Amino acid sequence: MGRVDGLPVRPITGRKRDTFSPPAWGTSITASTEHYRQVFIQGVLMIVKRHAPDFEEASLEVRISKKNTYLSLTCTIRAISREQLDALYQELGEHPMVVMVL
Repeated sequence: MGRVDGLPVRPITGRKRDTFSPPAWGTSITASTEHYRQVFIQGVLMIVKRHAPDFEEASLEVRISKKNTYLSLTCTIRAISREQLDALYQELGEHPMVVMVL
């Protein structure tokens, strides 16, 4: 899950994370929010496809939180090993826009 508006989230304690710069205040919030959503989705898809090349992008589920603050992505894959799944979780967790991996 990542912030929809592109603003940085509080880092998870014990992990050093890159900060994500908020959009310039003179820009349209709607346009910048949509841009950050697309950047987040594409970043997650790249990681998922790297670890599960047969993942169908059409099966991606996208949900926005009630307050329009967070974007939730659900990617269902068929894992072939525990190592594959662990590597996917590890890389997703290291992405600077990802807040949580379940």
